[in-house]
Amino acid sequence: MNKLCMTPIHAEDGTITHVIGIQSFTEAKLDLGPIPWKDSLLWSKDQPLKEANAYKSSPVGPGQSSKDACGLLQLSDEVLTHKIIAYVAPRDVAALGLVCRRLHEITKNDNLWRSVCQNSWGFEATKALESVPGADNLEWGRLARELTTLEAAAWRKLTVGGAVEPSRCNFSACAVGNKLVLFGGEGVNMQPMNDTFVLDLSVKHPAWQHVNVKSPPPGRWGHTLSCLNKSWLVVFGGCGRDGLLNDVFIVDLDAKQPIWREIGAGAVAPIPRSWHSSCTLDGTKLVVSGGCADSGVLLSDTFLLDLTMEKPMWREIHVSWSPPSRLGHTLCVYQGWKVLMFGGLAKSGPLRLRSSDVFTIDLSEEQPKWKYVTGSTLPGGAAPAGTPPPPRLDHVAVSLPGGRILIFGGSIAGLHSPAQLFVLDPKEEQSTWRVLNVPGQPPKFAWGHSTCVVGGTRAVVLGGHTGEEWILNELHELSITHKSLSST
Repeated sequence: MNKLCMTPIHAEDGTITHVIGIQSFTEAKLDLGPIPWKDSLLWSKDQPLKEANAYKSSPVGPGQSSKDACGLLQLSDEVLTHKIIAYVAPRDVAALGLVCRRLHEITKNDNLWRSVCQNSWGFEATKALESVPGADNLEWGRLARELTTLEAAAWRKLTVGGAVEPSRCNFSACAVGNKLVLFGGEGVNMQPMNDTFVLDLSVKHPAWQHVNVKSPPPGRWGHTLSCLNKSWLVVFGGCGRDGLLNDVFIVDLDAKQPIWREIGAGAVAPIPRSWHSSCTLDGTKLVVSGGCADSGVLLSDTFLLDLTMEKPMWREIHVSWSPPSRLGHTLCVYQGWKVLMFGGLAKSGPLRLRSSDVFTIDLSEEQPKWKYVTGSTLPGGAAPAGTPPPPRLDHVAVSLPGGRILIFGGSIAGLHSPAQLFVLDPKEEQSTWRVLNVPGQPPKFAWGHSTCVVGGTRAVVLGGHTGEEWILNELHELSITHKSLSST
């Protein structure tokens, strides 16, 4: 029998920095009674010995015989690694490596860890990690540990060249591979803009460059910009010169001469809106939710557009119940087609209040349903477990490989835009918020549409907001993994 005693080690400020575990083993003789199959005709006294002798060549560690090994350890390494352990969660694989010498040796295999990560996080997540500059020799075991424990998370400040001119705010940006793309925004005197700038983080000295894209969409701000199919950009909605918009434009950045083209999406298109939220599914589908209509009414609808179809058509996701209508919220995709909604300025009776509520929906279901996960602003809502983030809108939400969600920044009552990080795992039976203390130099301001997620493990915040000016040459990077994976 074994006993594990774990004791936390505290720093001077009281935070837990390490945990020491002491495991002790004691011999115990247990009388389990007669063996049920002892008198069976299918078994003889000699057969168990023969079965054991058949596995004597199996490596079970120094000082051990195969007769002493459990049935699991009598399997070949190939069966253990590819048929069993590859489908175990990363945290449990790490625990298996502490059981005995043989399992420790098996779990040191980096190819095994890649299979573990891919099965746990999904094919797209592992591909995104492998596309990061400097990721030619990924240490998947270390990567799994860092993404599970978040021990390597850190902020750092970056300075880039070039310029985004003229100055603007309320723009939208997203990541296309290792490039940050900025489109549109609100210029001087509320002038809507329609230009495109690109910042390539894979080069030694990144600098903003204006990209001359033909047939640009009408100028706008308060819109969303999303990445599809690894190189496409899709713009939806926002506020233009003549009011709110509901048009869709796409461009392929990898084309020799990028050209914006409008997508006619049929009569069932969402009504014109701004300050909505959007996300992408499977790299091919655009999801749009909520926002503010022309009349000032907040919206609670959800639409999906499959851009791989020859004639894309909007489809409204009809549900029996929707979260309260809102703007300035976020949508995050996790575990394939599951979507998490957080925060925003939500309607609460006759009032509009900042929210910290969490809702999820699985769009792979035949009849999707919104589910209320945690929060306290809904009638009868219980206080969320853990340390929930203060209610906010226009914040940043990052979906990590494995499904956990990071929240930071945005507009908080009485505060600016703190970069304190909050973590939630929506897969848990009772989701609990916790604070993630991260070293480094965080940004003073962080807003949703000015933050891009690169490679699944980096959130790059574009500059800081001071009045009406954005300092777009000063970037802050939140890296979840070791610096060798996130270096620019």
